[in-house]
Amino acid sequence: MNLSRFLSSRMSGQNQQGFSGLINRIAVVTIALGLAAAIVSFLIMFGFQDTVKDKIYGVSGHLLVTRFTMSNAAEEQPFAFNLDVVRNPGQYPAVAHIQEYAHKPGLIKSKDEVLGILFRGVGRSFSTDRFAPYMKAGRFVHLPDSGYSREVVISTEIARKLEIALNDEITLHFFQNPPRFRKLTVVGLYETNLSEYFDGQMVMGDIRLVQRLNDWADSVAGGLQVYIHQPTDADAALTEIGERMDYDFYVEKTSDRYRTVFEWLGLITRQVNILLAVILAVVCVNMISVILILVMERTQMIGMLKALGASNRMVRAVFIYQGMQLIGKGLLWGNAVGLGLCALQWKFRILTLSANDYYMSYVPISWHWWPVVALNLLVFVLVTVVLLVPTAIISRIHPIRAIRFD
Repeated sequence: MNLSRFLSSRMSGQNQQGFSGLINRIAVVTIALGLAAAIVSFLIMFGFQDTVKDKIYGVSGHLLVTRFTMSNAAEEQPFAFNLDVVRNPGQYPAVAHIQEYAHKPGLIKSKDEVLGILFRGVGRSFSTDRFAPYMKAGRFVHLPDSGYSREVVISTEIARKLEIALNDEITLHFFQNPPRFRKLTVVGLYETNLSEYFDGQMVMGDIRLVQRLNDWADSVAGGLQVYIHQPTDADAALTEIGERMDYDFYVEKTSDRYRTVFEWLGLITRQVNILLAVILAVVCVNMISVILILVMERTQMIGMLKALGASNRMVRAVFIYQGMQLIGKGLLWGNAVGLGLCALQWKFRILTLSANDYYMSYVPISWHWWPVVALNLLVFVLVTVVLLVPTAIISRIHPIRAIRFD
């Protein structure tokens, strides 16, 4: 039998009452609250990142292919989109789906209001399944076999600003010479809460409308949206696609196009890491204090063990084992509290947010289990190593003085 572990278990049983019991409970509560706060912070962080990324990728794809231009105009340079990546998608393992698009700036006019918009025309390859989570009312545009659709989908934000309802007829004025306008019917409302990039300006309709306005052929588009199986493979897919294209084409990651949003998400990661460092520092300092108090309370016992021939290492192990028991209890309660709070928020969406400021209307939770496991291991290993600091005082305790200690 391990004598140090045996003595530690006996001490734990005796320390349930009185001052030592209070100190032990404080240690367990501190570890539990620290771990719970860390788990909630990380799962919320991943929730924010996954939700915002999914919205951007869902609307714009993971990669964007356009013809290279020095202009910053909203309209793209046209090109025949029957490229190799479209004709032979099987040669690009990372690619999951490709769809063409074209933009056309203009104005949307209702009865009393006018608003600048960016018309996005999409073709029959458009993935309605990927866009379905953002449809709030109505349906997506029906694309006929011939001609072009006179239906559009607008955001709930535009509908609210211009007091437009489903099935209302609106007039779109397009910037060109001579100016042209089209009367179209609103058949659907979408909402991503990314007002700056989509909801505040984007109107979706048939790409053939843009082709007619620009006198393009039916095989011409302004760009391609490329969806890949795993977002982490974006760099590899970008290189693979770019190497097989002419030099006048430009392939970029969507994360680079919307760099501001992704930098904001990176800032959240840094803030959560700082919070984790603070939590770990508090937990470590608290455990040092707890073990020091336990050592001082057991000074006579330490002196007796040394007088009977126990080594400093064996005596230190007694208190390290006791500290590890407290850590284990704290981890159990911390996981229960942290995961329980996350489950409640995930199920009932108790905490709400301003969609205009945070791109979503509630605090999101993403169930990534590897950070939960990593946090448990980090807390257990780090705090256990920290226990070596207060137990070092045991080597300075002299048996005779300790036995007389009162």
